Amino acid sequence: MAIDYKNPKLVIETNKIEPGSIAWRSPSNLAIIKYWGKHGRQLPRNPSISFTLDKAYTETTLAYEPKTGVDQGIALEFLFDGQPNPAFEEKVRKFLESIIDIFPFLRQLKLTIHSTNSFPHSSGIASSASSMSALALCLCTLEDELFNSLEVDEHFRQKASFVARLGSGSACRSIYAGLAVWGTMGEIEGSSDLYAVPYKEEVHETFLSYQDAILLVSKGQKSVSSRAGHALMDNNPYAESRYQQARQRLHSLLMAMRTGDVDAFGKILEAEALTLHALMMASNYILIKPNTLTLIEKVQGFRKDTGHPLYFSLDAGPNLHLLFPGRIKEEVENFINSELVSYCENGQWIADEVGKGPLQL
Repeated sequence: MAIDYKNPKLVIETNKIEPGSIAWRSPSNLAIIKYWGKHGRQLPRNPSISFTLDKAYTETTLAYEPKTGVDQGIALEFLFDGQPNPAFEEKVRKFLESIIDIFPFLRQLKLTIHSTNSFPHSSGIASSASSMSALALCLCTLEDELFNSLEVDEHFRQKASFVARLGSGSACRSIYAGLAVWGTMGEIEGSSDLYAVPYKEEVHETFLSYQDAILLVSKGQKSVSSRAGHALMDNNPYAESRYQQARQRLHSLLMAMRTGDVDAFGKILEAEALTLHALMMASNYILIKPNTLTLIEKVQGFRKDTGHPLYFSLDAGPNLHLLFPGRIKEEVENFINSELVSYCENGQWIADEVGKGPLQL
């Protein structure tokens, strides 16, 4: 039987509730095997695996107080970077309305949400993953504070991952430190389409301290949102062969990560990034910029000249992620500062790495 977490018993006596607040910092993640294409209610067409990042994160504070009166809707005020943001507020309101059957007590509270990012939103650094995972963690913490219902960490995280997925598919992976897998995969015990699971077994130590330099080619909002991009996969002529390819690549990737084969890992990483953007082009839109292509050529040239295992990835946007083992950090950062920053907007890039997962503040 599929989990749905619907629980009509989660209602409160409002006269016994004191106002309070909960805050979480939750990171973005970078998919190595990409999730692109979904069905049903935010279910993936293929399994994916990601690195949870460290420096790219959202901090969300959920303040609540008991509601007076008989209004049965969601009472919400949403602030982004301290300012009202009607578009974000509407998105969050719709999300909260869609999960009332999971958290019925939300109707009984007046909610104020403050959210801020450490990086530009809507530019292809998975801001929906960090923001929706942070919100899901706040909601599950609130449930636990009110009902003592999620005291076991494994159960807490599984529910938070499930709820995060309903807001943004890739957000379900941000609940965990290091590597996370989302989507049913025969060789990964406990894997599910409904939530992500941490992937810890047999990963070579070199991947536990992997670096991710995020080159900000453009900080502007994307011309096509990820939500719209997923929908376009329904009519993409290459969709079915893509979903099969993703499964095969994930199998090969897990083998490379067990043995510490950074070059096999890097080849799959780059192939996945290029496949993602090829699928977008087959749906008649382009998110990469001229500077994205210039940077890719420079990275490939650096790798050829030095033999260093520096490989690139892309999310659904123009910004380039450079992944490499910690042992070559100094050489790579010198290369970025001397040859690549001029192709970044305002010379900006983020020195990130595999992170330790979300943090309650």
